[in-house]
Amino acid sequence: MSTIGEIGENLVAQWLETSGWQILHHRWHCRWGEIDLIAQNPLSNLITFVEVKTRRFSRNWDSDGRYAITPTKQTKLWQTAELFLSKYPHLANLPCRFDVALVSYQKIKPSSLKNLKNLKNLDNLDNQAIKKGDKILYQGYLFTLKDYIESAWEEI
Repeated sequence: MSTIGEIGENLVAQWLETSGWQILHHRWHCRWGEIDLIAQNPLSNLITFVEVKTRRFSRNWDSDGRYAITPTKQTKLWQTAELFLSKYPHLANLPCRFDVALVSYQKIKPSSLKNLKNLKNLDNLDNQAIKKGDKILYQGYLFTLKDYIESAWEEI
């Protein structure tokens, strides 16, 4: 069984793939930390390092994960990305950026399912396009990609 964070990462990975991106790595880690997703746009060769924040739909303290990307976290992600690029030198000269994906979730009672419109199931998407705001059901939880912030920060 996957953790809530892993499910959020899988949702974002599927969204990126249906948007034309190629996922190079899930949860790439080194001594500095971990990058949730590393993706490449095959048209522009742009590499993006994606930090995914999955938070409960209501009552989260950090604005859906926005406040969790502190300068310290940014530094660790930057160092991790540099190490990744040193291990994959064929990617090192390509343009890169750091993105942040904000995913919300809530536990859903089976009786509530009949009231939800346009519900998708993460297991049965078969490369259907996922859009921001889509309601995705998985393992009794309702997930939504609330926001995707491109170039969340440039430099440390």
